Amino acid sequence: MTDVVISAEWLADHREEVCVVDTRDAWEYDGIGHVAGAVNVPFDSYRGDDGEMGKLPGAARFAELMGAAGVSDDDRIVAYDDTHGVFAARLLVTAELYGHDPATLHLLDGDFSAWQRRFETASGGVDSEPTTYEAAFDTAGPLITIDEVRAAIDAGATLVDTREAWEYEEGHIEGAVRLDWRELVDDETRGLLPEADLRDLLAERGIEPESRIVLYCNTARRISHTYTVLRHLGYPDIAFYEGSLTEWEREGGDLVTG
Repeated sequence: MTDVVISAEWLADHREEVCVVDTRDAWEYDGIGHVAGAVNVPFDSYRGDDGEMGKLPGAARFAELMGAAGVSDDDRIVAYDDTHGVFAARLLVTAELYGHDPATLHLLDGDFSAWQRRFETASGGVDSEPTTYEAAFDTAGPLITIDEVRAAIDAGATLVDTREAWEYEEGHIEGAVRLDWRELVDDETRGLLPEADLRDLLAERGIEPESRIVLYCNTARRISHTYTVLRHLGYPDIAFYEGSLTEWEREGGDLVTG
C-alpha cells in the first residue's frame, strides 16, 4: 500500500510540511471551522464545462484557483471535504491531470467531521500569499477518451461502474462491474474500510491489480474517489473515463439494464 491516503494522526504530526486544502463550500469553511492552516478551494470552483474534456475546469482556470489560494505546483497537498472524501479526491485527480506530481497528492482518511471529533479546528480565513501555479493538461495521464474506452473493453479491461445499484440497473455499459464508491467507506469512521476488507471486496467483484481498470460514473466525480483508493492500494493500471456516461450516451453508446 502507498501513502496516497494519509491518516489524521499523520496530518496532525506533519501539518507544517504540507499544504492542506479544504474543498467544502466557503460558508462551511468559514462558519463551521476547518483544519488549522487549511486553504479553501470549493468543489464547484474546479468543475466546469469549458475545460479540455468532461467536467474539467481548464488548465488556466485551475491554475488561477490554486494560485489565488496560495498553492504551488510543487506543494505536497492533503485534501479533505465533509463527504467521505469524494470531493477532495476530485481535486487531487484534477491536479494530477494538470501535471501535479501524483506522488505529492494525498487524501485525508476520514473527512472534516472525523477530524473535528479528535483534533482542534480553526475558524475564519487564512492569510495565504498568492502563488503562480503552473498547470498544463497532461495528455499522457490516466484520462482516456471514449474511443480508448471502447478499445480497452475489446482488449479485456475490467470496466467498473462506481454508481449506486439503482443507477446501474437502470442502465450501464455492457460488461461493467458494479462497485458503488461508498462501499469502500466505513460509515462509522467516515474513512476507508480496513485494507484487508477493501482487497476482499475488490477481489469479490473481479477488480484485480493485474488487470487494466477503466472507471466511469455519470460526470467523473465518484470515480475520483475510487481512482484514489485504487492508487492507494497500488493498482498499477487505472484509466479514468472523464466523459463517463454523460458523454457515452451523448455519443450514441449503448447501455444495458438489469
